[in-house]
Amino acid sequence: MAMTTNGSSSKLIRSFVHRVKSSPSTTLTTPRFRSAQRTTINTTATTIFPTPPPTPPTTTVVPDHSRDAIFDFEDTKGLFSSVTTGKLLRSAANLNLAAVEPVVDMGVWVMKSRLMQVGLFREIVLGAIKHTSYEHFVAGADTEETGRTVKKLWESGLRGMLDYGLEHAIDNESCDINAEEFIKTVESTQSLPPSSVSFVVVKITAICPISLLKRVSDLLRWEYKNSSSTNLPWKLKTLPIFSESSPFYHTLEKPSPLTPEEEHDLELAHQRLVNICNKSIESKVPVVIDAEDTSIQPGIDYFTYSAAVMYNNGEKPLIFGTIQAYLKDAGERLYATKKAADQMGLPVGFKLVRGAYMSSETQLANSLNVESPIHNSIIDTHNCYNECASFMLDEVSNRPGGLILATHNLESAKLAAQKARNLGIGKDSEKLEFASLYGMAEAMTFGLRNAGFGVSKYLPFGPVDQIMPYLLRRAEENKGLLSSSNLDRQLMMKELKRRMKGYVGQGFEDSERSFKSEAGSIVKLN
Repeated sequence: MAMTTNGSSSKLIRSFVHRVKSSPSTTLTTPRFRSAQRTTINTTATTIFPTPPPTPPTTTVVPDHSRDAIFDFEDTKGLFSSVTTGKLLRSAANLNLAAVEPVVDMGVWVMKSRLMQVGLFREIVLGAIKHTSYEHFVAGADTEETGRTVKKLWESGLRGMLDYGLEHAIDNESCDINAEEFIKTVESTQSLPPSSVSFVVVKITAICPISLLKRVSDLLRWEYKNSSSTNLPWKLKTLPIFSESSPFYHTLEKPSPLTPEEEHDLELAHQRLVNICNKSIESKVPVVIDAEDTSIQPGIDYFTYSAAVMYNNGEKPLIFGTIQAYLKDAGERLYATKKAADQMGLPVGFKLVRGAYMSSETQLANSLNVESPIHNSIIDTHNCYNECASFMLDEVSNRPGGLILATHNLESAKLAAQKARNLGIGKDSEKLEFASLYGMAEAMTFGLRNAGFGVSKYLPFGPVDQIMPYLLRRAEENKGLLSSSNLDRQLMMKELKRRMKGYVGQGFEDSERSFKSEAGSIVKLN
């Protein structure tokens, strides 16, 4: 196969190394990078785990567990202090409904069925969705409604990441419309409380035709493997996009150069991103660019990192890229990009996520008889996420840059928060932002807020029918008693019971005071 190497001609690659200082369940360690031997694309790159050096003898110190504690889930009153009882009831009801798999499966089937093409039936279904899952997982239908959600979050000590719910665009006309919507989203932040919006989310797939992104990705992949014989006259200055272990099986043959029309369309797409970035500078709100599947991610990273070269300066990055930790090459690419940015004197920002295209990525790899680009186990993904987080926390603690830790995983959040606290990275540093989807991981969100960290909620918004693909993904993600929302459901019910007891107790107290008052009046009259 064209994009493989054999054992006798293996190359040295950069690889994550997990240095174990203590139990991985309690300590977020700092990764190191060493060479590892790469075989063919059908085998996993070998990662070397060195034996940790012996720990020098030290005086035994009793740890201060009160300082190390990040979450206090026993105190549900303090945890949900900013949530009204009505909101708590609706959230608990929606999450409990989403945990019933037959109900979710039926709902997903209905939303994907031809019945949705029947006018009256469609209106009834959309109406039901609007007053249930839509209200729970979506911030609003437009910037005005979303602005009200942002203000409520701000009052509760949280911030918002504005994400206009757009899917893939197929032509320049729809790309122009989408770019205007992104600009309007950025402009809307000017009427909101300062700093209440942490980021505006931009999807490159919405401002560049998807077919062109695939062409650009193919050419970038081919250039990386055949740099001496490939010329890309349209290519702007950018940061590293690949590592030696990145998947290259999407491009098995040399792609044809971009046509003059394609180059023109690429220039238009780049100008759309420039317009959005210029508006974000004017509005003083940074931009984070979402990730997609590996077939088009190189093109997305090209847009992201070329914009970062143009706009990132000083201490705080304006453009943040996204790293998906479920990919085997995530750590290597993160390291290479960060180090290249350091050499260029650029502050670089990353949003770290686990990933959302496991099924499609695995199916494509299987169809081509190559190894999946996704880690072989969820444990490997967790380890990669935690190692990437640890590396970036070390980096931003003493030099320019920024990190968004987007996660619903309680253990990852706890480990990162503990390390950030040890490094002195708090809310005031503006170098670290925890993030989770609106309507999800509420206990973790409020726990991190109470622990003194900057926390944002990812706020998708748009009309009900437009936001449907997003709601389908949330439905699949939340169903089942073992889903990540299980803790939220338990703690919400615990807090509701606590409040109910308080209301009942208060009712008895009020009745007793009223009875004593009336009895006293009767005594006086007699």
